[in-house]
Order: sequence, then structure tokens, then C-alpha cells
Amino acid sequence: MDSASLIYAILLFPLAGAAINGLLGLFMPSWRKQERLIGILGTAMVALPFAAFVVLFLSFDGNASITRFFTWMAAGDLTIDFAYRIDQLSLLMGLVVTGVGSLIHVYSIGYMHGDDGFWRFFAYLNLFIFMMLNLILGDNLVVLFLGWEGVGLCSYLLIGFWYRNLANSAAANKAFIMNRVGDFAFLVAMFILFREVGALDMSSLIAAGSSMDPTMLSLAVFLLFMGATGKSAQIPLFTWLPDAMAGPTPVSALIHAATMVTSGLYLLARLSPLVLLAPGVMTLIAIVGATTALVAATIAITQNDIKKVLAYSTVSQLGYMFVATGVGAFYVAIFHVMTHAFFKGCLFLGSGSVIHGMHHVEHELAHDGHGHKLDPQDMRTMGGLKQFMPATRMTFLISTLAIAGIPLLAGFFSKDEILFKAFEAASFGFPAAWFVWGVGLMTALLTAIYMIRAYVLTFEGSPRWPHADTLHPHESPASMTVPLWVLAGLSVVGGFLGIPAVIAHGDLNWIHHWLAGDHGPVAERLFDGHVALAMEWALIALGSGVAIVGVTLGWRWYTRQGLAFDDALASRFGGLWKLFQGKYFVDEAYDKAIVRPIIGGARYVFAPFDKYVVDGLVNGTAFLTRALSFVLKYFQTGLVPSYAVGIVFGVVLIVWLMLF
Repeated sequence: MDSASLIYAILLFPLAGAAINGLLGLFMPSWRKQERLIGILGTAMVALPFAAFVVLFLSFDGNASITRFFTWMAAGDLTIDFAYRIDQLSLLMGLVVTGVGSLIHVYSIGYMHGDDGFWRFFAYLNLFIFMMLNLILGDNLVVLFLGWEGVGLCSYLLIGFWYRNLANSAAANKAFIMNRVGDFAFLVAMFILFREVGALDMSSLIAAGSSMDPTMLSLAVFLLFMGATGKSAQIPLFTWLPDAMAGPTPVSALIHAATMVTSGLYLLARLSPLVLLAPGVMTLIAIVGATTALVAATIAITQNDIKKVLAYSTVSQLGYMFVATGVGAFYVAIFHVMTHAFFKGCLFLGSGSVIHGMHHVEHELAHDGHGHKLDPQDMRTMGGLKQFMPATRMTFLISTLAIAGIPLLAGFFSKDEILFKAFEAASFGFPAAWFVWGVGLMTALLTAIYMIRAYVLTFEGSPRWPHADTLHPHESPASMTVPLWVLAGLSVVGGFLGIPAVIAHGDLNWIHHWLAGDHGPVAERLFDGHVALAMEWALIALGSGVAIVGVTLGWRWYTRQGLAFDDALASRFGGLWKLFQGKYFVDEAYDKAIVRPIIGGARYVFAPFDKYVVDGLVNGTAFLTRALSFVLKYFQTGLVPSYAVGIVFGVVLIVWLMLF
């Protein structure tokens, strides 16, 4: 098959899966009971595009190819084609999205078993994959924006999947509305770029970047960054992602670990030659990323809901990716996107496996006649699960060590590269990078501590749920544990695609050659100088030491004292601990400064204005028309002499006006 046919297949398979499962489930109630068929169909519609991406990857010759299907819109100077680009960046992202997506679909077959909305869930998942593929393959910003908005819609549908719970519906609304803020900035950026360049395809934008007015270019890049903060949950638009954990756990793994939240990073990497021309905005990106990473890490260390810990961890790791973007190491940001998809996807699915097992205990407690209540996501009611869920425990531990940055696991390579690039930028003319590098090290230490805390409180020690001697959780079925093992394996070996440049002069750093080589689509910031070889090894040792110290301290504190250590920290740090546990009260501030004024204004200003002014004008127009018709009806007598008199009177009036 040629590349155009493969791209057709890549796009149409998940769309067909969404249409078949959605329409059959909607109009044929009997289809809803066919869980096996629904699951196999939904999974195949993502696995087949993955196979197509593998074929494209193996046959790729290093030159980007663009496939144009048809003209979408044409108005004046604006012509938008449904055009899709195959190059190193889209191939890598496509493999990650469809590969990890296929595993999550398999996992969902076991996790969602018995749910009334099983058919609807797989329709939404397939639709999400279709939209994500438009985002990463689109050759112009309009097609990319179609996918951008599409994944936002699917995120809304999946977060609020269990919509009968009003809290879930509220979380979906929050995610949708906060993303619209960033999306508006993205739209304005597109308007500016079209006005300056006259086109919105990637090649034209990148070619014209150096000739654009620097002020307008910086403004456009800043607005693109604002759009990225919405999708990728950075300050100030980060509060939606932790609440999005209201959706089923596979949603958290797919959308909020591996795909949608990385859209902002992908956008900036795709337009990296333009971003490099706005150094002031890059400094802002690096500072915001570092600050977000630290803030989210301090919040994560105080959370007791296992999915909330992972959610804030995701926000923190996304901050790391923005740090790499801000210092000009775009390929490193994409490298961390890939490794993060492996270990964070495994962690989210592992948490889902734990919740799945604990629901069994919750069900038994609900029928024991004592009215016990158990939150299956609260780590304070877990403990000792390693004896009941060995596969989940081992894969969770591997991924925990990977995200902590333990040497030779995936997170070590990508995180170390980010810290090194920040240090390099600080050493050669980017003073703000010293702050970024220092915050990155501190965040790495906190990451190791809070992830080991989550592991220990969940799997180690003694069980803490009621009747633990008789009520035992169960290991998840193979449909759930096999994807865990695959992702855990990728968390072990995935980092070797980016072996540090200090080894073999960078010849083994495949990810750098693939994305940022001579023909790579991703630009990078080059510095006038190189960090000494001994310093590079020292930085690797420092990063490894921070990870090992964090894991060791977290293990020692929480295996010896358990939950009592949290109480000790809360007692010692008092107000600071409350600040972290209260999530810096950002939601409360937004509620008081934005939400309440808008709702109050709508209720007390705009509602009366709409009722008495807008509706009054409409109703007044109707009343005036009726009154005039009431008067004029007397002139419609139906008698010819009356009409003749009227005509004569009209002629006389016109003649008089003409004469005088």
C-alpha cells in the first residue's frame, strides 16, 4: 500500500469504530449486550492504525511527505486542504498514541465489564483517537485545530461518562470551559499568523518566520503558549486536570497521561522554528513550566486519593516538558512525552487495577450488614495489597521507580536530559535557566518521595480496610494485567532511545538524530560552547543521586511510620502543609475572583437586562405592529369607491409635494 492509502486507513478505522459502536448501540439495544464484539471492534480500530504506522515508520526515507485529500474551505486568499504530514515527529507521536491507545482499549474490556455504557465508552475512545490523529498528522493549523477541539470534546464526554453523578458532570464542564480559554488564544494566534504570512500550512509558516515582524511573531508565539497551557494543564490553567480524574481510569491513562495533555507540547515542537525566534516568550515558558512542576509536586505529596496523586504528578511532569521547550530542547520534551506515556500510563492503569480490586471489598462491606463505607481510591484504606495483587504491585513499582528517575529506567534518561539542557542553557547566556535547573532538581526529589509514598501506602504494610482478615481484594483479569506488563516493560527499555550525548559522542542518542537531525522537523537552540565532559558525568551522578535519595527517604519514612508520618509532617509544617493540601487554594481564588462575579453578574445584571430590555424591545415591536394593524384594518373596507377616493387623495398629495 502507498502512504496515502495508509493514511486513509489510519484516519478512517477509528472513525468507523466510533460510528459502528455508537450508531448500533444507539439504535439497536441488543448490540449493547455484545461486550466481546464491542471490545474487539473498538480495539482493532486502533491496533490497525498502529500497524499502519509501523509500516510507514519502517519505510520512511527521511523526507517529509504530504498527502492532500481535498479542499476543505476556500475564501479569498484562504485555502485550507485536508492535508496530512508524515515526518519524524508525526510518526513518533502516531506510534505512541495508537500503541498506548491499543493497550488501553484492551485494558478497558476488563475494567468496564458490566457497565451499562460499555458500547458508548468504546465509541468515545475511538472518536478520541480519530481526533488525536488529526491533531498530530494535520499539515496546517486548521486541521490541527479540528483535532485540538475534537479531543477537547471527547475529553468532556469521557470525563463526564458517569454523568448521573453531578460531580462528574461538573468536572467535565470545568475541563471543557478552561480549555476554551486556551483555545481562544490559539485562535487569535492563527488569525495573527494568517495576517502576517497569508497561509496556515506548516511549511509556509516556518519559512516565513524569520521575515515576520518580531513583535507580532512574539505575540503569536505567546498566544500559542497560552493555548498550550490549557491543553497541557500549566499555570494558570492547570486546575481542570486533577478534577478530570472523575472519569473512568482508562480515560485518565489515555487522555491525561499519554495523549491529549501532550497536545500543547506537540504544537510548540511542531512550530519550534517559530518559537526559537521569540526568546522572551521561551524564558516565560521555562519559568512557568518549572513553577508548575514544583507547585504540582508539593500538592501531590499531600494527596490521599491515588488518582489525584497521579493527576498532580502528571501536571508536574508536563511542567518538566515545558522546561525543555523553554530552553530550546524541543526533542527532549517529545522524548519525555514518550517515556511519560509508558510509565504514567502504567501507573494510571495500575491504580485502576487497584480500584477494581478494592471495589470487590467495597461490595462485600456493603452487604455485611454493618453499613461500612469504603472509598476504593483512598490510599488510607489500602495497604498490604502486594499479597493479593502481585502483578499490579510489580508493574506499579517498576513504573514508580521509572518516574522517580532511578538509573537505566525510562524516566532517568528523559528527565536527566531535561535537567542537563537547563544547566547547559544557564551556562551559556540564559540566566533564568539557573532557577529552572534548581527547581527541576528539587521537583525530582519530591517526585521520588511522593511516588514511593503512593506505592508504600497502597501495597506495603498491613491491610487497613474493615474486616481485612476475611475480605480480600482480587487480582485483575489478564485483559487488564497484560497491558500493565507491556507498559512496565517499555518503562524499563524505552529510555535507551535517548542515551546521553556524553556516551559515544551522542551517536547512540537515537531520539535526537530522529527528531532534530539534519532532516528532522524539530529545531533546537544551539549555544556557543559545550559543557565539559567531567561536568556532564557529574550532572548525571547528581540527578541519579537525587532520585536514589528521594526513593530511599520515602521508603524509610513510610514503611516505618506509614500514615503517622503524614500526621507528623502536618504537625511540624502546619500552615504550609495545609497550603499544599488545599492545592494552594487556587480553585477557591478562581471561584471568588471569576466564577461568582460572572454568575452574579448574569443573575443580577444580564438576566434583568435580557428580560426587560431585550425581551421588552421584542415584545414592544410585536405590540406596536398589532396596534398599527388594529388602526389600519379600518382602511381595508373592500369597497371600490373607498379605494378610488384613496387613490385620488394620494395623487393630489404627490402633486402638491412636487409643486410646493
